[in-house]
Amino acid sequence: MLAELTSAGFFVDLLRITSIDILLSGDNAVVIALASRSLPDEQRWKAVIGGSAAAVTMRILLCLIITTVLKVPYLKLAGGLMLVYIGVKLVVPESDAHVGGVAASSHVWSAIRTILIADAVMSLDNVVAIAAAAHGSAILIALGLLISIPLIVFGSQIMLRLLNRLPILVVLGAGLLGWIAGEISVSDSAIHAFLPYDEHVTAQIAKPALALLVMTVGTVLARRTKARGGALVDLAPEEMQ
Repeated sequence: MLAELTSAGFFVDLLRITSIDILLSGDNAVVIALASRSLPDEQRWKAVIGGSAAAVTMRILLCLIITTVLKVPYLKLAGGLMLVYIGVKLVVPESDAHVGGVAASSHVWSAIRTILIADAVMSLDNVVAIAAAAHGSAILIALGLLISIPLIVFGSQIMLRLLNRLPILVVLGAGLLGWIAGEISVSDSAIHAFLPYDEHVTAQIAKPALALLVMTVGTVLARRTKARGGALVDLAPEEMQ
């Protein structure tokens, strides 16, 4: 375990997981803000921290389950295709309606329950992406989530505005998902016989190809969505009060 924790590859994977979770958790940050906005100041932080802690625990368990499931033949391929979809969806602007239905809660436990339920519904993309990037390492999954959640909780407004003002960060994040999709897809043992080259050579082709595909398709769809009046999810400062 010590050798794993001190290896260069471990820190590269940890950085990838943290980056993915931050990029994919914009909606979750909005949910936290919306669910706790009606609470008094002294109760709001209890709801935010309690709800986030429950959500972290749930995500770690889901990641471990999905990591095990991905060992089944063809499911890595399916997971790779899902990551391509998630990457494209990440670039395309979303409407406020995506999270606007979250009701403000008047009690701490009610807010925690709202945050947990909403996070469970909205976190499938996070969980699949993190499980794929972790290569089955429970330590990486736990550390990646524990590092990224405080950034999401305490910097949700800053993070949302940063991603809105620097859309290139979102596009690059989507490209990272495409890269991981290529990596995980060609590692599926069920398709090795159909690969034109061995797994490692095919991965070197598939990773940049899918990264470019995700960024290109996502950018094209994002432009079309914006032309129809789409807008990135954002909160006005008063909604964070």
